[in-house]
Amino acid sequence: MENFSFFPEQASTMATQIDAIYFVLVGLSVIFAVGIAVAVIVFGIRYRKSTSVDRSNPLHESMKLEFAWSFIPFLMAMGIFTWSAFVYYNINTPPTDAVEIYVVGKQWMWQIQHPLGKAELNELHVPINQPVKLIMSSQDVIHSFFVPAFRVKQDVLPGRYTTLWFEATKVGEYHLFCAEYCGTEHSKMTGKVIAMEPQDYQNWLSGGGGGESMVEAGARLFQDNGCASCHIDGEGGRGPNLHGIFGTEVALEGGGTAVVDEAYLRESIYEPGAKVVAGYAPIMPSYQGSISEGGVLQLVAYIKSLSEGQ
Repeated sequence: MENFSFFPEQASTMATQIDAIYFVLVGLSVIFAVGIAVAVIVFGIRYRKSTSVDRSNPLHESMKLEFAWSFIPFLMAMGIFTWSAFVYYNINTPPTDAVEIYVVGKQWMWQIQHPLGKAELNELHVPINQPVKLIMSSQDVIHSFFVPAFRVKQDVLPGRYTTLWFEATKVGEYHLFCAEYCGTEHSKMTGKVIAMEPQDYQNWLSGGGGGESMVEAGARLFQDNGCASCHIDGEGGRGPNLHGIFGTEVALEGGGTAVVDEAYLRESIYEPGAKVVAGYAPIMPSYQGSISEGGVLQLVAYIKSLSEGQ
C-alpha cells in the first residue's frame, strides 16, 4: 500500500490488525450493498408495469432458507465482533516490558519526557521492535494523540491519565497529529514520531541535553516541597510510607479501597482529601497550581521507583 497515497503506511504491529478488520468490514459492506442494488434493479425491471409476468405471489415456505439468511449473517457479525474484541483488548493492554514515556498535551504543543531525562517538543523518538507505553495528560483542554502510520489514537484528558502503546516496525519519521479540536490553533498542533534502530535510540538517549532523569527530578521536587517530612521511611510518619506502595491496594478512611496507580497519585497530589488512607488525618495541602502536570509526572516516576528497588 506504500504507493497508494490515500492510505497511510503500515509502520507498527497493530497496523496490519486494524487494517484487516477495516478491509473485511468494507468488503462485506460492498458485497451486501451490491447484492441489494442488483436485486432492486432486477426486480424493478422484471416487475415493471409494462411486463406480463406472474403476479399471483404464490406462498412458498422454506425453513432452511429462513434459517440460512438469519444464521449466516449472525455468524458473520459474531465472528467480526469476537475478532475486533480480541484486537481491542490487545490495543488496550500494554506489555509489561514496554518503555514508558510521559506526554503532556497543551495548547498547542506536545511536551514529551523520557525517563532518563531527554525532553522533546512535538517530537517523539522511539526504538523499533520494542513496545512503547505513553502515559499522557492534558494541561488545559481535551487533545488526542494520533499517529496514522501506527493506527493508534487516544484522547489526552485534563484531570486524569490515559495510556497508549505501540510497537514501531520500520525506521522512519511519521506524522503526529492532535485529532481533537482544541482551540484556534488546533491545526498547528502537529509533530513527528521518529522510529530508530534500538542502538541508535540508546545513543540518542545518552547524547547531550539529557539533564535530570524523571526519577531524579521527582526526588528533587519531593524534597523541595517538604514531602519527606510526612512520608518518611518506616512507621510514625504523618503520611503513608511510600516505599513499595505503587501498585498495591490501600484501605481508605470511611471504608473502601483504592489501587495506588498513576491516577491515584495525581489525585492525591492535587486533591489530597479525596481518598485519605485509613489511619491518617487529612492534613496534606493541595499542590494544584504550584506543581505543573509535568512536575506531577516526575513525582509519579519517583514514587514508582520506590517500588522498583531503585
